[in-house]
Amino acid sequence: MNHENPLKRISVEPSICFGKPCIRGHRIWVSLVLDSVANGHTVAQVLAEYPGLEEADVLACIAYGRV
Repeated sequence: MNHENPLKRISVEPSICFGKPCIRGHRIWVSLVLDSVANGHTVAQVLAEYPGLEEADVLACIAYGRV
């Protein structure tokens, strides 16, 4: 089991995406992923929508939303 801190997958940089929280290494906003999940999409559907992501990225977004 991987015990990596999921929040390490999230970055907030003022010069990238207007400083909105993004998945590290991508310009995909955490809020976009959370909106998809909130609208009933499964992790698999989110991954299909954003092919560059990994399951851990989606779970990191959910964890970020809980903070």
